[in-house]
Amino acid sequence: MTTHESRTRAAAKAGVLWRTASTRLPTEWGTFEAMGFERDVWTGGQSVETALALVLGDLRQGVPLLRVHSQCVTGEVFGSLRCDCGGQLNLAMQAIAQEGRGLVIYEYQEGRGIGLMAKLQTYELQDAGIDTVEANHALGFKADLRDFSLAVAILHDLRISRVRLLTNNPRKVRLLGDAGIEVVEWLPCEVGPTVHSLAYLQTKKQKMGHALHLEARGPDLAPQGIEAQL
Repeated sequence: MTTHESRTRAAAKAGVLWRTASTRLPTEWGTFEAMGFERDVWTGGQSVETALALVLGDLRQGVPLLRVHSQCVTGEVFGSLRCDCGGQLNLAMQAIAQEGRGLVIYEYQEGRGIGLMAKLQTYELQDAGIDTVEANHALGFKADLRDFSLAVAILHDLRISRVRLLTNNPRKVRLLGDAGIEVVEWLPCEVGPTVHSLAYLQTKKQKMGHALHLEARGPDLAPQGIEAQL
């Protein structure tokens, strides 16, 4: 995604939402129903955006747990310790499984919407000593370019108007509320920092307003014999 494309995402016009597939997805946390969604968008040219909803249990029984999660190839596939993304996804899946009901909406908004290649460029800049927000700005991006309107459209399609949201990001709470999704409970989804992610998480807390305590420590920051608390 180019800088120009990213800057115009907010002005994108969305088309009709389509549910393209629905199938069983056995996971280590249980068997979820995996639903594929897509819709046309126009940002100077037509394209398609897609998302995945992983549903467990009957969502009509009470207010479901919800995690709106953005793709992170480096953290989720390769186990990168520079961020908390992979741990957050695991934590959300585990929480939903323990409750027996809830959903994850997985969106392809790598690097807070700037794309994988640009995210790697921000990593390179961070290696030189600036933080994640400054790195985005240096490349001409906002700190967070994500658009959660597709997640909202999916919730409307599933007839969900009230959720218990697993997030540390107050922006998600606000944007869902502004779009007519009532967040009746805001639940933390915090993963303990490592030596590689601590500065990144401190920047999210101090510059982006994320509700992080940063008291729980990952294994490589914890005193000898003390397990990490999630």
